[in-house]
Amino acid sequence: MKIKIPKDVKKILDTLYQNGYEAFIVGGCVRDSILGIEPNDWDIATSAKPDDIIRVFNNYKLIKIGQEHGTIGVHMNSVTYEVTTYRVDGDYSDSRHPDSVSFTDRIEDDLSRRDFTVNAMAYNDRVGLVDPFNGEIDLRYKALRCVGEPDTRFDEDALRILRAIRFASVYNFSIEGATSNSIMRKRLSLHNIAVERISSEFNKLLCGENVNFILRRYKDVIAVFFPEIVSAFDCEQNTPHHNKTVWRHTTAAVSAVENTLLLRMVMFLHDIGKPLALRTDSNGRDHFKGHNHFSAVLAKNSLERLHYPSKFIEDVVTLIEYHDVRFSDNRKQIKHVLNKIGTENFENLMKIQRADISAQSKYMREQKLLNLSTAERVYREIIESGECYSLKTLAITGSDLIHLGVNEGKYIGRILEFLLDSVINGELDNDNVELKKSALEMYNEITADS
Repeated sequence: MKIKIPKDVKKILDTLYQNGYEAFIVGGCVRDSILGIEPNDWDIATSAKPDDIIRVFNNYKLIKIGQEHGTIGVHMNSVTYEVTTYRVDGDYSDSRHPDSVSFTDRIEDDLSRRDFTVNAMAYNDRVGLVDPFNGEIDLRYKALRCVGEPDTRFDEDALRILRAIRFASVYNFSIEGATSNSIMRKRLSLHNIAVERISSEFNKLLCGENVNFILRRYKDVIAVFFPEIVSAFDCEQNTPHHNKTVWRHTTAAVSAVENTLLLRMVMFLHDIGKPLALRTDSNGRDHFKGHNHFSAVLAKNSLERLHYPSKFIEDVVTLIEYHDVRFSDNRKQIKHVLNKIGTENFENLMKIQRADISAQSKYMREQKLLNLSTAERVYREIIESGECYSLKTLAITGSDLIHLGVNEGKYIGRILEFLLDSVINGELDNDNVELKKSALEMYNEITADS
């Protein structure tokens, strides 16, 4: 087997060898290369000590922040490559970082401290593949297993628990039994991990190919940092529109929508408020009126706790609030929603609703999809024909009102919103002259009352 190594990476390897040291590419870049995936990063491990790395590459820009732990960044052609001395980690008292690091001369020792067999391989053109834990075989069979004792690996670094299920989701791996059992036993140690690291791993998991199965199989792991989902696990939906529990519907909806983080997160959280909204009528039929509002509040709280960006949270919450709106060919309704959420979110809303329908029962599915397609067609017509649906598309502005003598800011906004509603509802034409006339009439009524 031969891995194609980028020119600059090969130069670093060759330079280290020419100076009397071993060097290999290691970890994820080896794994991805064997899988036929272009690696994002190329990490290098070497027998050279940090001071030796600095001496060998003293003609290059060097990043020495990680020197204490054996890592020197070598900057070549606008890319920084991490070159790390073979090392053995000490105890992990904080379940995240080793208390101490000792250097070693053997690549096998360095590989033995790594998390999973598929990440514990090294390669260079001189030696070929170094694979002491049969990671290549596990890759072939899409099996994920810890290097050594799983409990020890997860005690060392609790984030590996989430990394395991992230790899299983992204690469469509199966997690080997002992590793899987350890994940369940050790899941509460995720409380020791910074929320930013958790959200980073979860984002990748959520966009994985195997996300449906992973969300179902490891729901109790995810509930450690998303406890809001627990009540959805066994929440039945006794209604013709559904044939799954809330959680099974959720996981199906997540996998049904395209794998952008925003859309996947919306589907992950869109129904978490259903258990709060559940009401059962005298016929035994369940109803979830207002569940979109409950879900939006829970989503906002959970995403803020995990330190997601405010704009991302705002978009997720908005789409959850509107995910249950029933569309058809109602032009006024579509324009009102467009005014509230904008074109980008409206298009996302169409994708969300299509995924939501696909994860429901077959009851009225064809009619629901037909209504959605009709709404999409009407939306396109509105946009392409330049019809008015927002203040930006309204044929009168705040400046126009000021020139008409409306100087109070509180009145300007109120009048513009009234005019926009009137245009959307077909009560006024989107014509500057007509809108000015109506604006003055409204202003005179307001001031006369006050």
